[in-house]
Amino acid sequence: MDAVTNTASADVTPVLQLADRLRSSVGSVIEGKPDAVDIALIALLAGGHLLIEDVPGVGKTMLARTLARSIDATARRIQFTADLLPSDITGVSVFNPQTREFEFKPGAVFATIVIGDEINRASPKTQSALLEAMEEGRVSVDGVSHELPKPFMVFATQNPIEMQGTYPLPEAQRDRFMASVSMGYPSHDAEVAMLEHHGAANPLDALTPVTDAEGILAARRQVSGVFVHDALKDYIVRLVAATRSTDALRLGASPRASLQLLRAARARAAVHGRGYVIPEDASALIVPVLGHRVLLSHRAHTARASADEVLTRIAATVPAPRHT
Repeated sequence: MDAVTNTASADVTPVLQLADRLRSSVGSVIEGKPDAVDIALIALLAGGHLLIEDVPGVGKTMLARTLARSIDATARRIQFTADLLPSDITGVSVFNPQTREFEFKPGAVFATIVIGDEINRASPKTQSALLEAMEEGRVSVDGVSHELPKPFMVFATQNPIEMQGTYPLPEAQRDRFMASVSMGYPSHDAEVAMLEHHGAANPLDALTPVTDAEGILAARRQVSGVFVHDALKDYIVRLVAATRSTDALRLGASPRASLQLLRAARARAAVHGRGYVIPEDASALIVPVLGHRVLLSHRAHTARASADEVLTRIAATVPAPRHT
């Protein structure tokens, strides 16, 4: 492969400094989960949305709430339940008898950061109310489009174990999330530290914002300017295309996944202090960016393989360009 040069690298020092402040802020609450925190930061700075899947009590909602509290911007939490209506999310037009006109009353999605708790407990119709908001940055009510705040990000959590009374997210909905992450149980030392630091009070009470909405928008603009060599774009497409040709997967990643992987790779480069993308930025993100988009084949299920294992093998076998 051709060498990937960094002659056009951008200055991402402000992004690196912002990422360090956010890491420190979130890390003061979320003990021992630096990888999950980094994926959340990458999704935030790349302009994507994050799906957090894991068993109850491991900090899914706390991660989202902590990152939201670290930003001086509006944040709303939506508890998804079976009786939640699409209008609760998007808003509704209400008739004003004084003006004799309909007035739009914004729903819960009108916030900088929206935390969708246990999203798979709502009906598919209600889940789909998030689709336009996540993809287009606006919602349509009664034929009128309403712009959402900028920046805008959705954190959605779901419990993959407790399936009674839930509606699995369809592939079209999962594809809207830039990345997914699993918190996992903390290590022994991290859990002891959690008891020591947070056993007497809610850790969010002492948390103060380290940036605001304008700071996030500025960082996103800088991330979008991170240099990506043509050979790396080719590499990203080959990584994604490999998920469509392996017999271990019955559903590969979509072209949208290629775009999301490119954007996430730019953000990863920036939070590591580089103004240019290297192959490791893409290969290191193949599991969080593609893992929730692919479906295992019957053969892989029989062999008890996981999607993460299949994607890790793909990352190890697809030739990467050299970088200098």
